[in-house]
Amino acid sequence: MMMAKGTESADGTARRQTRIHRLIEDQGVVLIPGCHDALSAAIVEKTGFSAGIISGSALSASLLGKPDIGLLTQPEMAETTRLICAAAPDIPFIADADTGGGNALNVQRTVKDLIAAGAAGCFLEVIPADEHAAKIAAAREVIGDSDFFLVARTDARSTHGLAEAISRANFYLEAGADAIFVAGPRSDEDLKEIGIKINGLKACTMLEGGITPLHTPEELKEMGFHLVVYPFTSIYASARGMIDMLKTLKESGTTRDHLNKVTTFEEFNQLLDVKSCLEFEKRYSSFKKDV
Repeated sequence: MMMAKGTESADGTARRQTRIHRLIEDQGVVLIPGCHDALSAAIVEKTGFSAGIISGSALSASLLGKPDIGLLTQPEMAETTRLICAAAPDIPFIADADTGGGNALNVQRTVKDLIAAGAAGCFLEVIPADEHAAKIAAAREVIGDSDFFLVARTDARSTHGLAEAISRANFYLEAGADAIFVAGPRSDEDLKEIGIKINGLKACTMLEGGITPLHTPEELKEMGFHLVVYPFTSIYASARGMIDMLKTLKESGTTRDHLNKVTTFEEFNQLLDVKSCLEFEKRYSSFKKDV
């Protein structure tokens, strides 16, 4: 288990320093794409991103072929997280813990499982403010000194208005969250108000086709955000590519006139690092037992 390095704040008190904290410190704002399986995680790493996120919605679609309606279980998320972290070991991944799987004890078990799987953090969401704060405190207790970044999510913008969402966000920071994600900002004015009025680190989700205006990391940094998450870009792109090529194959009976739309055999093997695997196997196949 990796432990978070600590530093001291200006007032001399201990301050958590996880891998995600250090990325924010180094980059100012961190661009984080989503992944939904080991292959997409490897692509995220190989294309140069410094972190990734495992979206519950994307995983439900990929693993179950179903929408995000509560069918995905926490053990399924933990197991996929383990595979993803193993496939891309050089960058941290934040997992979607949903509501934590039940009460405060369930939250602690969920967080323990994600830490054991190699996750570098999680998003945790609950609707009732007091219940959410209790779950955040429970999660913080079990995290301890682990290298694990806790993001509290509130969906209160759509049900209670922006002012209440901001109030809850600051409450969750006091309860122990490392950062806040306010879901569903509807305008640049919403984004700017969140950036100004929430006291700590802030995450923003950019969803293609969603209600929140799409922005670059630098634009969102100017508004006061620190994590910029594109959770569905990879699975949307994968689905689009598969739909288009399978439609072509169905209609034409071949892909020979559209090879520019798929990876080559060599490119795919390079992505999977086949050469290194074969070299490793060859090196150890030389050990033979004397008879």
